[in-house]
Amino acid sequence: MAEIEPFRIAVPDEDLADLRHRLRATRWPETWADPEWAYGVDVAFLRDLCRYWADDYDWRQHEAALNQFAQFRTRIDGAALHFLHVRSPEHDALPLVMTHGWPGSIVEFVKVLGPLTDPVAHGGNRGDAFHVVCPSIPGYGFSGPTPGPGWDTRRVAGALAELMSQLGYDRYGTQGGDWGASIAVWLGHLAPEHVTGVHINTVATAPDAPDAFDDITPEEEQALVRVRRYMAEGAGYGAIQSTRPTTVGIGLDDSPAGLCAWIVDKFWDWSDHGGDLWRSFTRDELLTDVSIYWFTRTATSAARLYYEAAHAGTNAYRIPRLDVPTGCAIFPAEIATPSRRWAELRYNVVHYQRLERGGHFAADEAPDLFVDDVRLFFRGAGRRQLAGQN
Repeated sequence: MAEIEPFRIAVPDEDLADLRHRLRATRWPETWADPEWAYGVDVAFLRDLCRYWADDYDWRQHEAALNQFAQFRTRIDGAALHFLHVRSPEHDALPLVMTHGWPGSIVEFVKVLGPLTDPVAHGGNRGDAFHVVCPSIPGYGFSGPTPGPGWDTRRVAGALAELMSQLGYDRYGTQGGDWGASIAVWLGHLAPEHVTGVHINTVATAPDAPDAFDDITPEEEQALVRVRRYMAEGAGYGAIQSTRPTTVGIGLDDSPAGLCAWIVDKFWDWSDHGGDLWRSFTRDELLTDVSIYWFTRTATSAARLYYEAAHAGTNAYRIPRLDVPTGCAIFPAEIATPSRRWAELRYNVVHYQRLERGGHFAADEAPDLFVDDVRLFFRGAGRRQLAGQN
């Protein structure tokens, strides 16, 4: 068993200088104004963002903010695994492993770590406290690139189950969105005796879910329109990363402007911004996420998760039905917004909530609603099972 060692983020000064040099040397394409982002990222928007990244963005400020949280690295199943471990002042708090997806990172959860771990300090009840373990998926961020093939979502879930065991947590909840949702569900399958409940904010349902019913409600019709639009106009990144991740990764790991375009395009497409991205995020929030991919050189290895899951058959739409109690948080700008009865085909749904705002990056975009929903779900499903065990 590998040691669990304390970790602090410390990007070398030469990497910061190299980033600024590359940004200032970017060769920009000739194009026209595209304020609707119909052809992809709007180049004028991106040029302005990259100018800010090169000249005004302060990585050291955000590095210091992340280093305020207890961080560790270990090695499980041959891969490095970085994680935040933020313990609650409440000794009987429920352990919760909370996992990001692509193109996210641990940065997504910074706003919710305080309210989840110390609810009393944030106007809540001590009974809603969590000990939070927030990993960087192997191949992502400060976990670094995976050492070889085969790291699909099921294998990642197995590594997280081992991590929770090493941390001494016998009973715990899981939470995730995007790939984090698939990993959370796989944890429920692999360790049902340990997982008290699964909370997901990306709720994947079977493609044939509408065929299971004789009628379709207006809400379900709207959900189908969203998914069809995504498949027709927004899923190209997934097809590329599922088939040629290394090919696209060479460009992403070499050009910070290209990496920024590839990632920020999804924040635009999957968030509840109403045409103004800065209504949902700040420039610094987006650039801290992009910077983590850049400084850790994990754009390629992160993209490979799509290939691995697709070829192993472990992506969200192929995971067997889950019997562990499941909570579904449906944010309006998420890619998939299935009805409860569609979700029940795939999960043991004991909690289903449609939220009033927010999208794919819910913990970052609507942290108040995210925290309330996580608390509400685990207040029932998780803590009843946990009573007296931690």
